[in-house]
Amino acid sequence: MKHAAYFLVSILLVPAAVNADNWPQFRGPNTQGHSTETSLPLKWSATENIAWKTELPGEAWSSPIVWGDHVFVTTATEAGTSCRVIALHRKTGAMRWNQEVFKQTTRRKEARNTYATPTPATDGRRVYVCFGDGSFAALDFDGRLVWTNREYPFYGQHGLGTALLLHDGLLIMARDGSSDGEDKKIGWQTPWDKSYIVALDATTGKERWKAGRGLSRISHGTPAIWKAPDGRTLVVSEAGDVLQGFDAKTGTRLWSSEVIGEGKVPSVVLGDGLAFTSGGWGGKESIKAFRLSRPGDAGDLKESNLVWEQRKGMPKVPSMIYVKPYLFAITDGGVATCMKAETGELLWQERIGGNFSASPVAAEGRIYFVGDNGETTIIKAAPEFTVLAKNPLGESVQASPAVSQGQLFIRTERHLFAIGSN
Repeated sequence: MKHAAYFLVSILLVPAAVNADNWPQFRGPNTQGHSTETSLPLKWSATENIAWKTELPGEAWSSPIVWGDHVFVTTATEAGTSCRVIALHRKTGAMRWNQEVFKQTTRRKEARNTYATPTPATDGRRVYVCFGDGSFAALDFDGRLVWTNREYPFYGQHGLGTALLLHDGLLIMARDGSSDGEDKKIGWQTPWDKSYIVALDATTGKERWKAGRGLSRISHGTPAIWKAPDGRTLVVSEAGDVLQGFDAKTGTRLWSSEVIGEGKVPSVVLGDGLAFTSGGWGGKESIKAFRLSRPGDAGDLKESNLVWEQRKGMPKVPSMIYVKPYLFAITDGGVATCMKAETGELLWQERIGGNFSASPVAAEGRIYFVGDNGETTIIKAAPEFTVLAKNPLGESVQASPAVSQGQLFIRTERHLFAIGSN
């Protein structure tokens, strides 16, 4: 097991070398879907090249995370009211423990969402979780409750979908909901000023900072960490209508760019000083790339730092993935796209087939796209379209995969699969 301090350093590298052993949060150590693992499985089925398969209780679309020989998932049972954290043994799939952290009152959500959608995070000592009502908790690796924080109740017309971001002792989460008053369009279809990002002290669960967005709308994307050339560390976060940079230490909002669209699900992707976004509805759909650092950039930038816009191949749910020098995307309807990340030039666009919700991962020069039907399509991360394998599991999937110690971990509607040999 690698020391937690190594993890805190490693997540600053976007998308440079990452911790090859652990997958401690949504989309891995740097939240960008990258793994330096080698010898990952290329072919499997529901019965072939499966290390283990464990049935999971309840209903949830949070993604698995891995640290050493611990695999963690969250779930909600008892019609979504019982909020639970589950620890499995990585080598065998045996359930180490299944701990309820609190009860929640369920509220409105989209049918594709769950009451346990936020992916947890870990620093190797504790696992940090959040559930649909907005409540946080921390547990140790033996399943003992360390702290809870229920001071940030959440309501959104879509439910809560964003994941936790762990950085430098801070537990960071975007809260882009909407009004639960009489006019439910406020914050959803009509911009409001109540959305925010909050950072809790991971040790105590107490607030370290809270930063308002200004006018924005519903979003479900997970923030990312970016180290600026001037030495500052920024939390880069996209919400409905905005892409923003916050000082990671203080929460000060440094700049805000305009990205029209509400109900955004894809998380922001970073690479070579650019932030790649996906959003827009009603004929305004597009992928955009914004410059993250220019002398004097501060305040309301509108689109002054926009580098390019691509109107084809925009995903509404899966996040994109950057593999230098290319940007890859998969639409909800199964159309894969490869672009030059620097310019947005379309290199290829091919229909894989099926529907997609999970965000892809990249390793060994491959992209792994996991479909809603449980079939993983593996392609070359290259400017020519090449399918390397199609691997069915035969169960519904919306959670994003985890990669650790030569294996892929895929959560289906009822099971967690460990794919590849131990």
